Amino acid sequence: MTREQPPPPVLDHNDLFTGDVYLEQADRKRVFESACSSDERDRVAEWTRGWEYREKNFARESLVVNPAKACQPLGAVLAALGFAGTLPLVHGSQGCAAYFRSHFARHFKEPVPAVSSSMTEDAAVFGGLNNLVEGLLNAHSLYRPEMIAISTTCMAEVIGDDLANFVGIARQKGAVPEDFPVPYAHTPSFVGSHLVGYDAMLKAILAYLGQTRGTTGTPNGKVNVVPGFLPSTGDLRELHRLLGLLGVEATILGDHSDVLDSPATGDYDMYPGGTPLDAAADAANALGTVFLQPDSTRKTAELARQSWAGQEVTTGLPVGIRATDRFVAAVARIAGAEVPAVVTADRGRLLDAMSDSYQYLHGKRVAVAGDPDLVVSLLEFALELGMEPVHVLSTNGGDGFAATAETVLAGSEFGRSATVWPGKDLWHLRSLVFTEPVDLLIGSSHLKWISREARVPLVRVGFPIFDRHHLHRLPTIGYAGSIEVLSRLVNTVLDELDRNAPEHSFDLVR
Repeated sequence: MTREQPPPPVLDHNDLFTGDVYLEQADRKRVFESACSSDERDRVAEWTRGWEYREKNFARESLVVNPAKACQPLGAVLAALGFAGTLPLVHGSQGCAAYFRSHFARHFKEPVPAVSSSMTEDAAVFGGLNNLVEGLLNAHSLYRPEMIAISTTCMAEVIGDDLANFVGIARQKGAVPEDFPVPYAHTPSFVGSHLVGYDAMLKAILAYLGQTRGTTGTPNGKVNVVPGFLPSTGDLRELHRLLGLLGVEATILGDHSDVLDSPATGDYDMYPGGTPLDAAADAANALGTVFLQPDSTRKTAELARQSWAGQEVTTGLPVGIRATDRFVAAVARIAGAEVPAVVTADRGRLLDAMSDSYQYLHGKRVAVAGDPDLVVSLLEFALELGMEPVHVLSTNGGDGFAATAETVLAGSEFGRSATVWPGKDLWHLRSLVFTEPVDLLIGSSHLKWISREARVPLVRVGFPIFDRHHLHRLPTIGYAGSIEVLSRLVNTVLDELDRNAPEHSFDLVR
């Protein structure tokens, strides 16, 4: 290549695979695989969009297709990242840890510190003790964390590795000092979801620190806030801001906002931010504890009820007017604080934004899918906006989720058309959207295939969001975060109005 010649263009795969070379390869592949004709493919695809196929789809019992959830140890890694100086150690194969790191890196666009005990075939036969001892030794020596939090994967759980025994042996062998904190949680990947794993690790960390670091038993005058599995660092920052406006001294138990949204300064810090370990150990002495997500913090809430002082309150995720009011009122009541005018002004701005946009959202039929606590909060906000939920789905939501969602729906005249689908996957949702169409989809990036095929716009909220940038930095909770969600909803509707506008009508002002 000479200096005068421009470099070849770097093509996105949208353009790359339209080239003759790739089209010829695709044709040869179809011949090699004896693929059906295009007409037959289209005929079957159309059949799968109808009611007959929907009945067959919902009759299946032994097959899950594209579940809207991840596995337990992924959630455990996120829980560990919420504490200062903490290094997650995944006891299992290297590939599992790589999957968790890449999953978070694709969502948060940040490097994710986590290590593995790198179990292989011999460990599967003889057990992973040596791997864990060596892993703890290397992790402690090389990366100098304040704490190492261990979770397990399928391999370690299938062969029955005993973490309590293994950590004790590791201490005896000098892999880590006797007083070095090593909380652990058994998080088998083949049951539960990322929410179960998050909860197990969060409880393990808080129980361990409370027992080993000791507490004075003297009330510390603080309010604990347990956010649960939050895929938005913007939500954690909004929590800090809102609590600051309320003038309440609070401890957020599990704050990964800095480690997964750190500034580019030229130097890499493995452990920026996080809940200080001493503050976490002292959580038992708070005035009270507010839980935002009951489904992702069940075991941790039990710990608080049984072992901690103060009130225990579950408000749900504060999305929309009513839910944020519940959260603000609960924190103010526990702390004995008055709600200041600046918070009331925040609330007023949300009300003003809703009054500006309601005419475009009123009566819009929506399908909502994702983690149970997030789905319930989005459902409640959608009803406040006069939207009409039709399909409400959560793969990792159980009977409790269904009961809560149905109660929320029953409280509004706009909830009459909705059906709640606990435990169903996104292939079920595809059938639902084609047989009972909606105007909007709300959920993670995994809904984009349904969005494209059914030609229904997708508003991305939740986890994971791989195909858009910086949404994880924007809040979705509190009065300010609710304005952000409202903006996504109404602007998606307006985009569709413009996209489908006839020649005689293309409004400049909406």
